Amino acid sequence: MKLNQGFIAELKHEAASTRKMLEHVPMDKGDFKPHEKSMTLARLAVHVAELPGWVGFTMGSDELDLAKMDYKPATPTTNAELVAVLDKNIETAIAALENCTDEDFGKMWSLRRGENVVFSMPKAAVVRSFAMSHLYHHRGQLSVYLRMLDAYVPGMYGPSKNDSEMMQAAAN
Repeated sequence: MKLNQGFIAELKHEAASTRKMLEHVPMDKGDFKPHEKSMTLARLAVHVAELPGWVGFTMGSDELDLAKMDYKPATPTTNAELVAVLDKNIETAIAALENCTDEDFGKMWSLRRGENVVFSMPKAAVVRSFAMSHLYHHRGQLSVYLRMLDAYVPGMYGPSKNDSEMMQAAAN
């Protein structure tokens, strides 16, 4: 299997789990932070929805210079809008990956802040760590925020406690 096909399959699989999580974000509690140093719930949820877009950006460029970046995060106000941000970024990522060769994944990519190079890695490693593993890390954080807010926490790799309770209630 070519690298791009493996990444596409993983993105599609994980998108379904991420979508379930974003559908349950209590949008009226967007200012919630579990700690002073934490992101707000709204910022974290948007970050999770936007991270798949980094796949396309990585494969379509050789670097990201944070000093030159003019980033403005999405500002969804509903769960449907939040999921639409995710879906758009998944679509962009898959489209970028579809035409990539294994050779493309071996090309170097750098993250820098002006003259300071934060890291340089082959694009395959950047897609894996900077985009995908980064997404899973923040999605895990989001599940903790949801639990702290007593919101529904859907299972990612099997049923969650909330899923199990719903299944048990339906069986009774």
